[in-house]
Amino acid sequence: MEQILFIQTGSGIDVHGQDVTKASVRAVEDAVLTNSMPGIEKSLPGEDIDNMKVNVRLAVPLDRDKLDNEQVKDAVPYGSVTVDVTDGGMATSSGIMLDKENDENDLMYIVNAAIEVGY
Repeated sequence: MEQILFIQTGSGIDVHGQDVTKASVRAVEDAVLTNSMPGIEKSLPGEDIDNMKVNVRLAVPLDRDKLDNEQVKDAVPYGSVTVDVTDGGMATSSGIMLDKENDENDLMYIVNAAIEVGY
């Protein structure tokens, strides 16, 4: 990315099921779905939304190999999206294990996201 215009942050949690993708998608949605960028096109080369680049940075506590990057990318409504994953976030007890939620244990996964938008 040549120029970062702004960064949005969010967090997402999967309380049951230990699904790192679900927590990651929720983190991305938390970061982007409550924002509006009405002037973004004028800031992009050619004033074209297709020239927007988005880098999703995720801090994931466990099971990084189970992360579905395509589902994460699909959570971003515009731009050419890349996903960068690092250790971080949190795995902590939810206080209960529920078989009907496909829990393997009582952990809930918390993922943090930083979404860089630019060109």
